[in-house]
Order: sequence, then C-alpha cells, then structure tokens
Amino acid sequence: MAVTEPAMTALPGAHEGILRRQSLRESAARTYARSLPIVPVRARGLTIEGADGRRYLDCLSGAGTLALGHNHPVVLEAIRRVLDSGAPLHVLDLATPVKDAFTTELFATLPRELAEHGRIQFCGPAGTDAVEAALKLVRTATGRTGMLAFDGAYHGMTAGALAVSGGAQDVRVTRLPYPHNYRCPYGVGGERGAELAARWTEHLLDDPKGGVPAPAGMIVEPVQGEGGVNPAPDAWLRRMREITASRSIPLIADEVQTGVGRTGTFWAVEHSGIVPDVMVLSKAIGGSLPLAVIVYRDSLDVWKPGAHAGTFRGNQLAMAAGAATLAHVRENGLADRAAVLGARMLGQLQGLAADHPCIGDVRGRGLMIGVELVDPAREDLSSGNPAPPDPALAAAVQRECLRRGLIVELGGRHSSVVRLLPPLTLTDEQAVAVLDRLADAVAAAARTPHEGADAEAGDAHRRAGTGPAH
Repeated sequence: MAVTEPAMTALPGAHEGILRRQSLRESAARTYARSLPIVPVRARGLTIEGADGRRYLDCLSGAGTLALGHNHPVVLEAIRRVLDSGAPLHVLDLATPVKDAFTTELFATLPRELAEHGRIQFCGPAGTDAVEAALKLVRTATGRTGMLAFDGAYHGMTAGALAVSGGAQDVRVTRLPYPHNYRCPYGVGGERGAELAARWTEHLLDDPKGGVPAPAGMIVEPVQGEGGVNPAPDAWLRRMREITASRSIPLIADEVQTGVGRTGTFWAVEHSGIVPDVMVLSKAIGGSLPLAVIVYRDSLDVWKPGAHAGTFRGNQLAMAAGAATLAHVRENGLADRAAVLGARMLGQLQGLAADHPCIGDVRGRGLMIGVELVDPAREDLSSGNPAPPDPALAAAVQRECLRRGLIVELGGRHSSVVRLLPPLTLTDEQAVAVLDRLADAVAAAARTPHEGADAEAGDAHRRAGTGPAH
C-alpha cells in the first residue's frame, strides 16, 4: 500500500512550522500530537486532509466522539440553524427549545425503564465532569463514600475519575477483577473466568472481615476502551447488576465511549439487557462538540439546588449537533450497521492474526475494535500464558499506519493494543481500505527491528494506566 496520497491543497511550509511551535508552546501533557504529527486543515467523514498535503483515514474519530465522522451534513445544518436563528449560545442551565429537543431525543433512545423514571443533569463539557457528577450523586444519595471500580478501568483525568481508574493510588476505592478472556488472571478465560470474577466480587462484599464497608456505588465500562478494548461478558454484567441491586448499591455505567451505536446497540448496556441506576454520557452525544450529562433514576435525585453546577452546562450548539446525531443514528439504524460491519471486520482481522504470530488477540464489539500485539519469541509455552505484550511493535504499527494514511490509537495496560474507532458511517469500501492499510502496516512493522517507543511515539500517560480520552 502506498503512502498517503496528496490532498487537493497543501500549505507549503506550514506543516513543520505549526508542529514546531506546538512543541515549543504546549505543555508536556500533550498526548495525541506526539504519536500523530499531523496538522489537520479540513475533514469530511472518515477523511482528514493535512497541511502536509496528505489525506488520512481517521479511525480515531476524536477518541470515539465522531459517531458520524467529521463535518457530517446533518450536524453542520443543525449548528447553522442555531447560529442563524439568533438564539443565545450561552444560557447556563436555563430551559431553551434547543435543550428541550436534545433531552427529548436522548430520552427516546434510553432503556425504557430509565427513560420513564429518569432525571438528567447537565455537567461540565467533558466526560470526566460527568463521572465526577455521578460519583457525587451516589455518595449524596446513599450517605456512603467508598466506591467499587475495576482493574483496567479508565474514567477520566480529574481527581475523582482518576481515583476509580485502573492506575489509581491511595484512594478509597475497592478494585474488583474485570473479566479478561485473553489475559485472564485466573488462567481460564471465557465463561469460567467471568464466573470466578463475579464470585470474588460477591464474596468480598459479603465477607464481614473483607474490609469493604457498604459502598456508595459501583462504576463499570460495558467495554473497557483505554484499557485495551475488553468487552464485558453479558452474563457477568447481569451478575454485577444482580449483586448491586440486592445490596442497594447504585450501579453506574460509563457509556462515554461506548454510547450512541458504537458497540452495535445504541447503548452498550443493551447487549446484556441491564438497566443501570446512572448512565454517564459524553463524546458522541454532542455531535462533535463538548457535551456531557448523567441520566439517573429519579429515586437518586436528592441534590439541593446548586449541589452540582458549572458555567458551561448550556452549550446550545452542542445540544443541537447532539440531537441531530442521535436522531440520525436512530433513524438510519447505524447501531445495527455497526454490529454487522464490526463483526465482519473482526473476522477479517482474526484471519490476519492467523498469518501473523505477533497478533496475539483480536477483540471488540461493533466498531470498537482492538488488536493486541505480542512478542511470540518470548512466549513461555510451559506456563500456559499468552505471549507478553509488545508495546514497541504496537508503536511501530501505529507509525507504519500513519505513513500509509491511516490514523489509529494505542491502548491497553502496556499500550500494546491497536485500537480502531471508525465513524458509524464507514462504508464497506472504506472498511476494506482501513484493513488493507492496517495489514500492510503490521507486515512492515513485523519485518523491521524495533526498540522501545520514544517519548514522541509513545503516550506517557498510559504508562500509568490512564488515558486522555474523557
């Protein structure tokens, strides 16, 4: 596969200068810019055009934010209507026709039980703000403080969200085992591994000497994204719902990255049929613009006025873009489309894995796909464990993808999982192009000796088990 094709218009000399000034001016905390040294100047759908004159297929999609891809016509039209109407763009938490239309569309997509007995809280503009609101809500409603969270989790970068994420230290959070089929901590995987994880959770909560007082809530991702694209088994998630409901522990589902059709159902909890007490929503619900909310059972609505606030809760443009996105996904069956196309892509990637021992596992749900890169030469066959992860090879694959005009992200505990988050509007032809470029990149990286990823190619935040995506 050839390197990226030239775009229609380039900005001579601008590319290097912009990147150089970014490196000089922006903080050391910058992440995506290190491994993706491109300067987008225009975009449409799956395609980004860079200032270097190249076109790229974007399978990062704003870390899952762009359900409809870049600049979808229904999103642009919704934004223009608000701008042309003269409506205020900033309204705090006042009621507006735009907000009413958004909440009406959102509630039409929710699990029926939650929609019929739900309340919505508009939070700050990022998903991590909604996580903070959810934690505060259940602590206020229960009068308890401790939280249950899972190893490998990622819920955001603010203090409370980091506390319930996998790399947290010195916090009042009980860490529970999240099922893993490929790297099962119990060495069995599958249904048996998930059952053991559930039994451990139940035992810990019921053991009077377990050291876990009654918690305020449990927070879980239906698919761990930054954690390496690990889907929760449906039966296990139902067990978590039974365990929490029988003990009056509110269950929080973090659907920031999995929501709005991404996994093949409108909300990922629908795969298991559970109804959580709280849903944390952001990313795609804003139609590419900043928006974050929590939706929760009305029985938890014990906040006093002003108990959770924020200046930018009333983003009218995001609500208009979000309502248009939600409606387009719902009316055009894009969740079902993601399920079908995602299953086909997973099958093709599993075929690729059969030809490349460096691909240890292919997993995901819908258009949320992960390919784990390993070092087969270091596999200890006597141990029964999978080959160790190979983050340097994953970083090399990401670089080779970028050379071929494909933008992918890395995730997982060791940044060894290549992640695909294409827009739900992905066509069959585009899917073929994505997989062709990825296959070519894997082959090229596997042929080339590689050492540890340098600071610019690797994301330092993941060395601590966290990510930037909320």
